[in-house]
Amino acid sequence: MHDICHLDSDWFVNALATFLIIGLVVSYCPQHLRIIQIGSSEGFSPWFLLLGSTSSAAGMLNMIALSWHTIQCCNDLSVGKCLEITAGVTQVVLQWVLFTTILVLYMIYYPARLKYVDIDIPAHGTLPPQHVKTKLLSDDWRLSVNVSWAVTIHLVLITIITFFVLSTRIQEPGGEVPHQISLWATFLGVSSALLAAIQYAPQLSRTYHSKLVGALSIPMMIIQSPGAFVMSISIALRPGTNWTSWAMYAVSGIMQSALLAMCIAWKFRQRRLKIDDFGYSLDSSSSTPLTDDIDTVVGEVSDPQVGDMSFDSNAEDAREDVPLLAKPSRSARSSRFFGWLRL
Repeated sequence: MHDICHLDSDWFVNALATFLIIGLVVSYCPQHLRIIQIGSSEGFSPWFLLLGSTSSAAGMLNMIALSWHTIQCCNDLSVGKCLEITAGVTQVVLQWVLFTTILVLYMIYYPARLKYVDIDIPAHGTLPPQHVKTKLLSDDWRLSVNVSWAVTIHLVLITIITFFVLSTRIQEPGGEVPHQISLWATFLGVSSALLAAIQYAPQLSRTYHSKLVGALSIPMMIIQSPGAFVMSISIALRPGTNWTSWAMYAVSGIMQSALLAMCIAWKFRQRRLKIDDFGYSLDSSSSTPLTDDIDTVVGEVSDPQVGDMSFDSNAEDAREDVPLLAKPSRSARSSRFFGWLRL
């Protein structure tokens, strides 16, 4: 305990940790601001957000469990020294907070036009069919709500188990990490790395099939792709950590680099076709997508009792002249913060 609490200052490790903490905030800001500014989170895969949130949560608690002795040193040290020796923990906690914020913004700014199933009612004569909104939730929105609850339940569960293991630990002779903590931390680290390995698969699939960037932020990925490898090195240099603590960030860096390359390729394609990130023409006011490859994400009607469905006569019809990213009113935005909790 004494050696851990009174380690000599390493200017390189401290400078690297400070750089990464600032870099994390700077790298996530473009994505957060992009979703808020365009008022839409279209283009994200709910599975990507589920896997990323659970992976970062497991990685965070892995670091906390392995660094618990170091964290306890703050009771006897100055604030500056405490921040120095717990910089690795700060990095992973910040990583989890910033990524989970994307999930929160995804739910708040989920396009209202995609929350419910639309049907076409044939019109008489040569008139075009009418688009009518139903009260049936789309499969994608239902999945998004379930993902949010799954992330919350997972976080609560592993947090309770982690602090239970820490509170009942049996100290090993020689100051080694207690066996039960080592086993639990290994489970968290391995599960975090496995989740990170498959985290980008659904997002890569959605982005590949849509052939559009959507609400994804290329500047964020440009900063984070190499930053993930630097963060792996920074965590590996921290006392008390092992390969399970940094493996998740190395795997994430590789997968995110692949997503970045795909988004850059689609950017060039969009420029060639003169369409925006959501597939709409830049040369006209038409709101009809110009590409046939767009993932509509409206989903199938999940209620088999189609005959019993009721229509909302006051809902705005999804006409062809309705803008894709209509800016919601201030009151509508404020109601989104808790409205997504209800099905």
